Amino acid sequence: MSIPRAIPITHSEIRKIYDLPLLTLLFEAQSMHRRYHNPERVQLSTLLSIKTGRCPEDCKYCPQSAHHESALKIEPLMEPARIVQAAREAKDSGATRFCMGAAWREVPDGPSFDTVLRAVSGVAELGGLEVCCTLGMMRQDQAERLREAGCDYYNHNLDTSREHYPEIITTRTYDDRLATLGAARKAGLKLCCGGIIGMGESVDDRLGLLWELSQLDPAPESVPINAYVAVPGTPLADQSLGDPLEFVRIVATARLVLPRAEIRLSAGRATMSDEAQALCFLAGANSIFFGDKLLTTPNAAMAADQSLLQRLGLKPLEAVELERSF
Repeated sequence: MSIPRAIPITHSEIRKIYDLPLLTLLFEAQSMHRRYHNPERVQLSTLLSIKTGRCPEDCKYCPQSAHHESALKIEPLMEPARIVQAAREAKDSGATRFCMGAAWREVPDGPSFDTVLRAVSGVAELGGLEVCCTLGMMRQDQAERLREAGCDYYNHNLDTSREHYPEIITTRTYDDRLATLGAARKAGLKLCCGGIIGMGESVDDRLGLLWELSQLDPAPESVPINAYVAVPGTPLADQSLGDPLEFVRIVATARLVLPRAEIRLSAGRATMSDEAQALCFLAGANSIFFGDKLLTTPNAAMAADQSLLQRLGLKPLEAVELERSF
């Protein structure tokens, strides 16, 4: 299959890819994956919530929103030493990327941001870890300070298509999110940007998300694909992912639309069978979040992940491979 790159890919082209017979789609995705990535390597990433809860945004999926009555335990901003220790433990467990997430609408100026910058510097000084932050909306000058402190990636997900977005979030716009991505890119940060599957969106919405990601210039280096995790107390508590093969289709389509990106299996793996995860790797996923929790939702156990990777013959990406992996 030839994915045109001389002109922007269109919605209809993405739909044609998605609608391929599943086994053909998997073959094409794996072939593309092998063109740009080592098919025997998977990057292990760890995500730590460094400030939890009381977020003023009204994202319907999120237990951290102050608008929802979830049973989430509110936790203040961690001290840098505690964050660095968590990063050290993640590195010792095999992670080569460490992401710090704070439940803010936007990056605050002042002491809180200074604390984050000290933590970023401390994690960067460990070596062998890509440093990522997800802190909400951000100006370019703030992004520049993050980059100077040693941050490599900024995560800011689009979540869903532009059309479905108002059904999920009303406290900030799609263009607000794109502005933050632009600020991060202009400051020299790489982008980690993806979305969530299973929030009541249509197939066209899922493909619309991939189209939006493909239009970023350059496209994100890292694309997390989350399977929605229903949390009691949130407006979407009754939603479910549905057919896992539809999730596999999205992963394979993402690999073909964004051939050079790291496609990250993110939230929702705790409820996926080993077989479903294996198909996602076959479809071109080459990164997982490693650890018992992702911000506030459960994740697959480390021992289970280690067993699955061993059974599939997959090995963790090593630090020495980071520079030549993209």
